[in-house]
Amino acid sequence: MTGCTNVLELYREIAAQGYRDSYGSVRDYLAPFRESRTALPPAAKPPKVRTLASWIMTHPDNPDSDDQVTLKNALADCPHLDALTGHVRGFAEMMLERQGDRLEGWMTNVDADDLPYLRSFTLGLRRDHAAILNTLTLPHSSGAVEGNVNRVKMLKRQTYGRATFAPHHVRLTGGRNDHEMWARSRIWPSLTALPSSQTSSRQA
Repeated sequence: MTGCTNVLELYREIAAQGYRDSYGSVRDYLAPFRESRTALPPAAKPPKVRTLASWIMTHPDNPDSDDQVTLKNALADCPHLDALTGHVRGFAEMMLERQGDRLEGWMTNVDADDLPYLRSFTLGLRRDHAAILNTLTLPHSSGAVEGNVNRVKMLKRQTYGRATFAPHHVRLTGGRNDHEMWARSRIWPSLTALPSSQTSSRQA
């Protein structure tokens, strides 16, 4: 064992750095290590915030067994995190099972806990209460519309600055006159670059 091994000296050193507990607490804490003559075990690193968030947002039946144990220990050490996990998974269950009738009770339970960020979430839910209730109750979904919007954006990014509207139209609509549309896309830029007199004569 290296370093300071005198309990009194160690107590004076940490007291000078702001330690406010008694000398007896330090002595009792170090007694087992003085007998075994071994150093203190390194403290385990806590999981990162992003990792904890992914565990909380994952279905309880899916995480790895080791992850489940680590998450259980983290929740045991932090009551606020434990309460947050329960609320998040409760809301996920409402979405999966379309249990809109539980929404009001869920928001009441959230407001009763000391979770400011989750309370701000419930405020947004209350502002759009009718829409949220329909979302959690009715079988309809905007997934098909959102999928098409994402597809249009993806195609736009792929051809941005490389082609005119005609190729966009072909890819978006799946038009049959592909050759004609591509021909127009190649001719039209050259026509717009000409003076108006030459353009009118060429079009004639």
